[in-house]
Amino acid sequence: MKKSDYEDAIEPMQEELVGMARWAMATGQRIVVLFEGRDTAGKGGAIKAVRERLNPRQCRIVALSKPSEEERSQWYFQRYAKHLPSAGEIVLFDRSWYNRAGVERVMGFADDGQVDDFLRQVPAFEKLLVDDGIMLFKYWLGTDQEQQEERLRERLEDPLKRWKLSPIDLAARSKYDEYTRAREAMLAATHTEWAPWTLVDFNDQKRGRLTLVRNLLDRLPDTRVEPPSIDFPDLGHDPVEETYGSLKPIADYPVD
Repeated sequence: MKKSDYEDAIEPMQEELVGMARWAMATGQRIVVLFEGRDTAGKGGAIKAVRERLNPRQCRIVALSKPSEEERSQWYFQRYAKHLPSAGEIVLFDRSWYNRAGVERVMGFADDGQVDDFLRQVPAFEKLLVDDGIMLFKYWLGTDQEQQEERLRERLEDPLKRWKLSPIDLAARSKYDEYTRAREAMLAATHTEWAPWTLVDFNDQKRGRLTLVRNLLDRLPDTRVEPPSIDFPDLGHDPVEETYGSLKPIADYPVD
């Protein structure tokens, strides 16, 4: 999809997202969106598309690193629960508690018993969230292995993207089918009436973002809330230029 076509399509949706945030603040609604998927699927870009125009004090991104020794000794969901939203907040999880059903299972960081316990417990955990009034949206971003290989190679060769390439990403290259089986087991156990999964094709990442954002907006109730009126009186005098005393601004960046 062409960048110009994408930008024309996403702009009105981002206006709707701003309206969603205003509605959440006015009503005290709590919103959680989970972004899951294969490495390189495009989770970061999708999260940016949702959050880009929102107030960062209201909309938070949660991207947790591997658990500490203390966290490993806690209830599995504990370190995620503390990041859940307060009234009026929107929280976007860049990977979530579903790590246990995906990377931890495939890469051997969790044993079969831990995975089985997780798959049994997570529907009840999510039912508690939804029953308490949290709006929970779960998205899986899919990509073919050909696209995954192309994006991994791009990360390797582009110095601006090299930081995205980790040893786990490279180790996962040979486990594409294992991730597919893990995903299918996860969906079978955790696709529930109260917290359903939505799968989005991200082989074309721009089109995938548009599909995801449109779906998210369409699943919300009527979020039309007029922005509060703000009195903006005339300044009453000519604008004043900035002046400096003890320090001066540095030289401007040169432009040809």
